[in-house]
Amino acid sequence: MDTKNVIAAITLSSAIIILWSLFMIPEQQPKNQSLSEKNKIEQNTDTPSLDQKEPLVTLSRDEALNLSKRIKFENDNIIGSISLKGASIDDLTFKNYKVNLNDEKKVTLLGPRNIDNGYLVESGFVTTDKNIDIPNSDTVWSIVGNDKLTNNTPVKLSWTNKQKITYEKEISLDDKYLFTIKQKIINGTNKKYDFYSYGQIIRNKIPEDMTDFYINHEGFVSSLNEELIEEDYNDIQEKKFTKIAQKGWLGIGDKYWITSLIPPKSKEFKTTFDYKNKFRANFITTNPITLNENGSIEEEIQIIIAAKRVDVIDGYAKKLDIDKFDLVIDWGFLYFITKPLFFGIDYFFKLLGNYGLAIIAITICIRLAFFPLANFSFRSMAKMKALQPEMVRLKELHKDDKMKLQQEMMSLYKKEKVNPMSGCLPILVQIPVFFALYKVLFVTIEMRQMPFYGWIHDLSERDPTSLFNLFGLLPYDVPSFLVIGAWPVAMGVSMWIQQKLNPAPTDAMQAKIFAFFPLFLTVILAPFPSGLVIYWTVNNILTMAQQVFIMKRTTVKTVT
Repeated sequence: MDTKNVIAAITLSSAIIILWSLFMIPEQQPKNQSLSEKNKIEQNTDTPSLDQKEPLVTLSRDEALNLSKRIKFENDNIIGSISLKGASIDDLTFKNYKVNLNDEKKVTLLGPRNIDNGYLVESGFVTTDKNIDIPNSDTVWSIVGNDKLTNNTPVKLSWTNKQKITYEKEISLDDKYLFTIKQKIINGTNKKYDFYSYGQIIRNKIPEDMTDFYINHEGFVSSLNEELIEEDYNDIQEKKFTKIAQKGWLGIGDKYWITSLIPPKSKEFKTTFDYKNKFRANFITTNPITLNENGSIEEEIQIIIAAKRVDVIDGYAKKLDIDKFDLVIDWGFLYFITKPLFFGIDYFFKLLGNYGLAIIAITICIRLAFFPLANFSFRSMAKMKALQPEMVRLKELHKDDKMKLQQEMMSLYKKEKVNPMSGCLPILVQIPVFFALYKVLFVTIEMRQMPFYGWIHDLSERDPTSLFNLFGLLPYDVPSFLVIGAWPVAMGVSMWIQQKLNPAPTDAMQAKIFAFFPLFLTVILAPFPSGLVIYWTVNNILTMAQQVFIMKRTTVKTVT
């Protein structure tokens, strides 16, 4: 009995500590390079770096946007513009997502290359023939026809070089986040040329709002030949990544946003992640396309710049047949639990209209699913508690003979059909569910800025109240490490009450350790998402109700 309680306490506390150390402690990123290093001109790169000789000039966003004429685009989800200089997508804002709850300002992801946090996507053709002019970051394209891009009206750009070779781009946008670019070259000469198509994402620096938790990958991501590849910013700063593939996609992911490229179908391509003065994720086809005399060539690439909504990401993965694209949302190694858990919560959200209520509903479902296991465990624990007097007697009787004590205890367990380790099972089962729910709350944008009732305005953030100012009744703020909210306190109290229903350790030291456990978890879980603490609290309450019911119906034949 004592062993059971101690093992349960140690198991769960160790699990929480490990999870905390692995997933809540930020990884230290190396500092950005010095300005002199940033201003170095890129040399000796085998990727298409079209702004190779462009110095890193820092302008304000408005100044940078006004440097060239632009094509505006808009649908129900995004708004922004495409620069005619370079034909890059370098201005994009999500219309349906606010930066924070207290500000109506919307989340802006992309920005021109010559601002501090520049972030853009470009595409085109390159050639090994140095006698041919190709479009680059300084090329000013002309608009052909319509001058605004919507999900109903594509736009067309054109540029002709001095060799009389015309480059065209037809850009279309769907009703969500997908850009499709049909790239065409028309040869006005009587010579043949070889071209390679490419796409490139450029990011000037590591984003300042990066969460930087081990629990969620942020940085370079791709699926190449059905292999998921994730590279951190600091890894790419130290070493370039290159891989040739026949199919796949590549991109740069933030916690809630993804910028990705899908190369032409059925074309072998080389993917490169590197850092010279900027971060770059790009592909270039490995086999040239021959542009015949007075002929033309055409290729299509797709660009997805999206909020990581599960339905949207899964929809694109299925519709466009993009292998492992759903993994731009970092479901983790417990994918088989995490994603179904999200779908369950989302189902109840659609029924109840609140993600907090949905979490409570899924908690009830989990308790029902584990009822047979819990029933067995609680019956055993009830018998253990009823056997406490007899166990104390045996311990006193055989205090000088440990072997005899163990034999008598095992005989008692066998007689009463009690498994002293059974109490650990519900706890062990809860650990992967706990972690999976934490992942769901942390990585899914659906949970972002979703309120519960009362003071909980964002289920993905910690409870903002604190015990140390009486949950806001006293007019002063407390340091962050003292922010132990009402829900964590309720969780700790529920755990303490639940503990009283269990058999108490007969060893005094074990009893003290076990009594400290609710306080320990209250402090540890206080910074966790409030939705997770709500789950744990409700789970404790349901567990207690089930435990009381079972204990009242459990009888023990042994008379002490």
